[in-house]
Amino acid sequence: MPRSFLKSAFAAGVVTGLVSLGATTSAQSEDLTLCWAAWDPANALVSLSKDFEAKSGHKMSFEFVPWPNFADRMLNELNSGGKLCDLMIGDSQWIGGAAENGQYVKLNDFFDKEGIKMSDFIPATVTGYSEWPKGTPNYWALPAFGDVVGWSYRKDWFSRPELQAEFKQKYGHELAVPKTFEELKHIAEFFQGRVIDGKTVYGAAIYTERGSEGITMGAMDVLYSYGFEYQNPDKPYELEGYVNSDKSVKGLEFYKELYNCCAPPGSSDAYMSENIDAYKSGQVALQMNFAFTWPGINADPNVGGDKSGYFPNPAGPDGKQFAQLGGQGISVVAVSEKQDAALEYIKWFAQPDVQAKWWQLGGYSALRAVVEDPGFAKSQPYAQTFLDSMAIVKDFWAEPSYASLLQASQKRFHNYVVAGQDTAKDALDGLAADWKTIFEDEGKY
Repeated sequence: MPRSFLKSAFAAGVVTGLVSLGATTSAQSEDLTLCWAAWDPANALVSLSKDFEAKSGHKMSFEFVPWPNFADRMLNELNSGGKLCDLMIGDSQWIGGAAENGQYVKLNDFFDKEGIKMSDFIPATVTGYSEWPKGTPNYWALPAFGDVVGWSYRKDWFSRPELQAEFKQKYGHELAVPKTFEELKHIAEFFQGRVIDGKTVYGAAIYTERGSEGITMGAMDVLYSYGFEYQNPDKPYELEGYVNSDKSVKGLEFYKELYNCCAPPGSSDAYMSENIDAYKSGQVALQMNFAFTWPGINADPNVGGDKSGYFPNPAGPDGKQFAQLGGQGISVVAVSEKQDAALEYIKWFAQPDVQAKWWQLGGYSALRAVVEDPGFAKSQPYAQTFLDSMAIVKDFWAEPSYASLLQASQKRFHNYVVAGQDTAKDALDGLAADWKTIFEDEGKY
């Protein structure tokens, strides 16, 4: 990252109102445990946190759980009242349950006291990671890691003149970053089964995983741009005709078509790590994955540098363009006996210089002083795509019944897309009925 970008980000105006960490450091040092998923950004956070340890006198420990087990392990920790975690970087969808069940500390008074303003963060991350109820100024987390589903592609393959000529003759448009899902499918079809440099390659690695959240994140990433709505915007929890609208059906049909035509072999249960492996091993032209994967791709000796490019989720048939929000906020666990020290960590983490370094190390800052800095867009090859993607995000339910809602969509989507059971209309009719039953049991009607 250019030093000029970091220097200007450190000097950004939102520093106003944030007093030095040392002014309120606890007299007694504490051992804090931060819980998160086990992935590259977590390693970056360990490195970043050494600065907090040096300035505060507190010692940081970390409990990182692999993504396939992360939700089960950490939700069980919260639901059982376990005291392992003082700080939790929990998924965006957990916020409703954690707030209503008293598992996270409400941060409004703390933010007011320390001059931490939610207006200083990307609006979508505040809504997605911090607010409950949604659309109200009630905050249970500080945006910690901005993330969104986007795409990486083999820029070096796209640039080959012979492939460009063949593609244009076949499809009538350039072999280039797709503007629509139709164009994306053309690209995936074109590369499926093609031999490049003596190796058979495939079209697109997409999400199909059944056990946690994978296929829901992937299917929704397409359905949003086709016109899917979770509910009637004017009547909450009215699902019929929105979840299973004609446009939603077409979106799910497209996702299955993309899986059938263009996924690499052995893709019936693929999520983040499987797609990374498929892309880095040179198997696919396109990879659906969260933005957190891009620093690793850029640095990879086989596909990194100028060999890869990045683009936001394309538009649907009516020009709508949305992307599935990922990412997390950082919260203080309500049963922690070290809440003051945990709040010190959040105060330190919110500082613009820390957030700029977070981006430098591979974390995705949600602080506007960082991402709106004039040098940000060119600070990494994927930085502009991150900005473009975060501007079009939508998220899954964040209701307290999130886990049940997710289990229903995982089953319905996987049964249709991968197992080939019934039709897209059947799957979405069933999903609307499943979700309605869950909300009825909660007394939402």
